[in-house]
Amino acid sequence: MTTKPATVLLTILGKEYKIACEPAEQENLVRSAGELDAQMRKMRDSGKVGNAERIAVMAALNLSHELHSLRNQTTTLTPGWKECLVSMMSKIENALEKR
Repeated sequence: MTTKPATVLLTILGKEYKIACEPAEQENLVRSAGELDAQMRKMRDSGKVGNAERIAVMAALNLSHELHSLRNQTTTLTPGWKECLVSMMSKIENALEKR
């Protein structure tokens, strides 16, 4: 039996996004969106990055850099953790693409 995807309403930089995800992943998705929102707000509030699209690209680059750094630092991650990180990055990228 397959679980029915849940629809989660996320607010990132003042804009709402409806994202479908597995119920078991809902908490991580909400947490990831919160971290992304905080990072994007920090960039916007610094005044160094102009429009929302540029802020989104810079945030994606920062998160991607952080992910790659973690991959390089931690070569002994269990497959479950690695899959979780990849899944979270994919969800963030999908949310940004829907903008």
